[in-house]
Amino acid sequence: MNKMRINKSSIAFTAVCAFLMVSLFSSCSSSDGAGKDKQAKEHPTDSMAAPVATFVLAKGRLATTFYTPGELIAYQQVDLYAKENSFVKKLYADIGSEVREGQLLATLEAPELSSQLANAQYKVKSQEAIYIASKANYDRIVETSKTPGTISQNDIDQADARQKSDYAQLDAAKSAYNEIAETLKYLEVRAPFNGVISARNVNPGAYVGPSGKGSELPMFTLQEQKHMRLVVSVPEAFTGYLNDRGEVNFSVKALPNQIFKARVKRLAGALDNHLRAERIEMDVFSNDKKLLPGMVAEVNIPLPAQDSTFVVPQTAVVNSTERVFVIRVADHKAQWVDVKIGRSQGGKTEIYGALNPGDLLIRSASEEKRDGSPVQ
Repeated sequence: MNKMRINKSSIAFTAVCAFLMVSLFSSCSSSDGAGKDKQAKEHPTDSMAAPVATFVLAKGRLATTFYTPGELIAYQQVDLYAKENSFVKKLYADIGSEVREGQLLATLEAPELSSQLANAQYKVKSQEAIYIASKANYDRIVETSKTPGTISQNDIDQADARQKSDYAQLDAAKSAYNEIAETLKYLEVRAPFNGVISARNVNPGAYVGPSGKGSELPMFTLQEQKHMRLVVSVPEAFTGYLNDRGEVNFSVKALPNQIFKARVKRLAGALDNHLRAERIEMDVFSNDKKLLPGMVAEVNIPLPAQDSTFVVPQTAVVNSTERVFVIRVADHKAQWVDVKIGRSQGGKTEIYGALNPGDLLIRSASEEKRDGSPVQ
C-alpha cells in the first residue's frame, strides 16, 4: 500500500516538471519570433521596398488656354467742348442719337465775336483804300520819272517802300479778319466721325467754353459703337506665346449663352509699369448693338506651343514649401532634381531643369520618397 502511494507521487512530480519545461520552451520561442519581426520592420531590406510606377522623360509641345477678363471700349471716343466762351443757342442731338460725320450737333452764340468780326472787316476796307492810294501814287511817280530830270530816284524808292508797307498792312488786316471768321465757325459744334451720342451735359442757354474755363464737363460724348476694341492685359509669363494673328473667344454677362470671336490686331510691344502685363487689342463689330462699350468680357486666349519642352504628368512634380522638384531613378535610387514649372493643361505640365530625354522619373512623386532611398 505504501509502495503504491510512492509511485503515484513520483508520477505527479514528473508530469509537473515536464509541463514547466514545455511552457518555458514555448515562451522563449515566442519571444524570439517577436524580436525577429520587430527587427524586420525597423530595418527593411531592399527586396522589401514597394514598387513604384515610372515613365521615360520625353519632349513634347503643350498648347494651353489663358482665361482673363477683358473690356469692350469704343473704337473711337471723343469729348466735345466749346472752343470759345459762349452760350448754347440750340441743340440738334441728344443721348442715343446716331450722327454722321460733319452733322450739326449744336449752335452757340457769342455777341462779342460778331462785333470783333465787324471791326476787323472795317480795318480791311480802310487798309485796302490806303494801299490803293499809295499804289496809285507810286505808279504816277514811275510814269513821270520817264521824263528825264523830273523825279529823283529817292522819291521813286520812297513811294515804292510806302506802297509795299501799305500792302503788308492790308495782308495783316485780312489775316485778322480771317482769324475771327474761323473762330465764329467754332460756334457750330459738329460730329467729327460717325457714332452715337452717349452723354449730353448742357441745355439751351447754358454757358460753355474750353475745359476748365467755361465747362467742367463736355457738351457731348461721341462714341463709335458699331466698331469696338476688346482690350486685354496678358501677364508677362504668357507674352512669349502671343501673335498678331491669333483668334480668341469671349463671352459677356449680358449674353452668357453666346460665344463671340475676335482676332488679335494690335500688340502693345511693351509691359505696363503697374500690371507688368502687355496690352493686346481685338477688333469687334456689333451692328445689332448686342455688344456695347463698357461691357466686361471673359476672354479665352489660345497659347500654342512654340518650342518643344519636357512635358510630364502634374503628379510627377513635387511643389513643397522649400523647393520644386521631380524624382529621377538612377541605379535603383531616388534623386531629387530641382525644376521650374511652365504652363499646365489637362493634367500635364512643362518643366525646365537639369534633365535629359530618356531619364526615368517617378510618376506619382512625393516627399516621402527621400533623396537617395532605394527604388524598386
